[in-house]
This record gives sequence, C-alpha cells and structure tokens, in this order.
Amino acid sequence: MGQFAQVRHLSIAIACRPAQVVEYVANPENLPKWAAGLGTDVHRAGEHWEVTTLQGIMTLRFAPQNELGVLDHYVQPPGAPEVHMPMRVLPNGDGSEIVVSLFRQPGMSDLTYSADAEMVRHDLETLKALLEQ
Repeated sequence: MGQFAQVRHLSIAIACRPAQVVEYVANPENLPKWAAGLGTDVHRAGEHWEVTTLQGIMTLRFAPQNELGVLDHYVQPPGAPEVHMPMRVLPNGDGSEIVVSLFRQPGMSDLTYSADAEMVRHDLETLKALLEQ
C-alpha cells in the first residue's frame, strides 16, 4: 500500500446560494479580492492564468466549469512543482459550504503547513465577508 499525504479539510459556511459562490470563485480575476496568499495582477495566458507574486509569476489552472460545485485548481509557484488544490461548494441549508483540501507537500515543515492552513482559513473568511455583504 502506498503512502498518504497529510490533509486538512478547511471549510466555512457562506450565506449565499451555491451558484453565487461558484460564479464568484470560478472567476480567476476575483482571486486578489479574497485569496491574498495567491498574489495580485491575475491575467489569462493561453490555457492557464498567471498571477504576480512576491516570488515571481505563478501559474494557475482551473477545473472545467461544471454545475457540481467543483472548483479544483492547480497552482505552480515559480521554480516549484504544481500543486493540486481540491475545492468544493456544497449546498448547506439556504446557503453554501465551501471546502478546501490542503495537502501537505513533500518536505514541508510543520510550521509552513500550519501557516498555509491559516492563510487558507483567512482567505475563506475574506470570501465569506465579500459574498455576504
């Protein structure tokens, strides 16, 4: 049997219909407004997107548009391997639950993994505030 990576499932309830959450999150141009950790200046570059970060240009690819709430994306920081970020929007009563699965990357320290999880939590709280205003 193979080895498994450590994973944290981070989620937050948002008082908006799932379709509204999906529409907003699926637009990469909205990323700088809620996902501060990903960087700024998002623009399309062929089949993927590019984001300006402090470390340089990071590339992003997104799951094809769908009606299932699947918002998976693939992030490739400068000079590093691509990372798969599973993300789902689920119906939750009259609103939504957005869930991000944060996999610990090979060689990642406890401190870095915890900092990444805290950044995702902060981003989800920002997203909630933006969509509920």
